[in-house]
Amino acid sequence: MNYHADTADTDDTDDTGVGTAPWVQRTSGRLTTAERRALLRPLARTHVQNAVGRLRLAVGLHPGRHAYLPAARLAPPTSVLTRAAEECARRVLTAPLLNHSYRTYIFGRALGELEGTDVDTELLFAGALLHDTGLVNPTGAADFTLTSARLAHEVAEQVGLSTAATDTMLTAITQHYTPGVTIDAGPVAYLLSAGAAVDVVGLRSWELPPATITGAVRKHPRAGFKTVFTEAFRQEAARVPEGRARLLHRYGAFAAAIRFAPFDE
Repeated sequence: MNYHADTADTDDTDDTGVGTAPWVQRTSGRLTTAERRALLRPLARTHVQNAVGRLRLAVGLHPGRHAYLPAARLAPPTSVLTRAAEECARRVLTAPLLNHSYRTYIFGRALGELEGTDVDTELLFAGALLHDTGLVNPTGAADFTLTSARLAHEVAEQVGLSTAATDTMLTAITQHYTPGVTIDAGPVAYLLSAGAAVDVVGLRSWELPPATITGAVRKHPRAGFKTVFTEAFRQEAARVPEGRARLLHRYGAFAAAIRFAPFDE
């Protein structure tokens, strides 16, 4: 789908909710007490979902064992946008974060294929490659996704991406680690969040074909990712004490969830 025209289609979603690009720009990622409380319910649901799914994975009764996805279906798209995003990501990210970004795209795309979710793969790939760029050497007291979104906006301007498509990509980036992102947030945001969750804590990994997971890790090695990511989010939680990273650490046992994700490193 071509998102370079001003008439590009957009997701009809709320652009003011927690985690959206306008919200992060307005609040610097600081949650109010009411917003923090509202996120506890989806966070609790995620805990239950992960526990049940990991049990099914452990006993070999997970849906992914019967699923099949040709590797060619998960190949990244090639366009002016994806090349520019990849160039930016390679320039900014460390190897563990860069490989995580590639795996995020593969896992998000795979879940979308299995569900039959129609998504603009260019925006999904660009968002996946850029979503954690703000985690590298963060400064100030704003949520790291604000920096990620600024870099993504520069890429969008560089390639002449439409305003509508840019907004879709930016909100997918800023919203990706908000608890409870659903398809109502739009396919790009939903699958970016889902793909990142597979790679970071193993959430919904039981839905994917084992070959998809092993293939992604073989092509984009984890290279000590758990240690790197745990430390990055520990610093983010300390730097933005009213932000989502702190919420995940305090109520989501985030460090433990990363440690016990079903990956070696």
